[in-house]
Amino acid sequence: MPKLPDVSALDLAALLSSKVCHDVISPVGAIANGLELLDEDSDAETQEIAMQLVRSSSANASARLQFARIAFGAAGSAGADIDTGDAENVARAYFDNEKKTNLEWVGERALMPKNKVKLLLNLLLVGLAAVPRGGVVKAVINDASSALSFTVTATGTAARVPPTFLDLMNGTFEGAPDAHAVQPLYTLKLAEAVNMAVSASIDGESVTIKAG
Repeated sequence: MPKLPDVSALDLAALLSSKVCHDVISPVGAIANGLELLDEDSDAETQEIAMQLVRSSSANASARLQFARIAFGAAGSAGADIDTGDAENVARAYFDNEKKTNLEWVGERALMPKNKVKLLLNLLLVGLAAVPRGGVVKAVINDASSALSFTVTATGTAARVPPTFLDLMNGTFEGAPDAHAVQPLYTLKLAEAVNMAVSASIDGESVTIKAG
């Protein structure tokens, strides 16, 4: 794998924080709008619409935060294993809010080193970015007991390997990483940390990303 851009620990933490804030600011703002509507309008139908907005946006924000806790955060103690069943649950909840894209998950439930689980969840985000018009993202955990590898296949109209991810893999990324580039950069840094090589290919409307 080509050398990745150098980013200090402080800058990486700041960029990941910006990424998480970007993900949750929309549903949190919708919650605030719903509550404001509840305060301002006593019409029964409007009140119900406002409550539906609050409920759906709260579920959205919660799903995104729970996903981020494992994918980017320090879930569990240092060096701890994570149950892939828990990872699957937070991933499914996250994708439930991605109305245009469905998640398929294949693999036996197992305890797995934390950084490998984080890598898988981040590969799902790369897969999601690969189908901007929506489609299906399929995650496969291959042989979790020994020669572990991951395969993420994203299928949909106008599928493409996300440009920033491709540039980082090829060593052609230029400039300093920003909040838009930090997630693919973090994905590849995770792969580097767990000694897993990452590759990406496209065939028609399917992008396949492998780590092993």
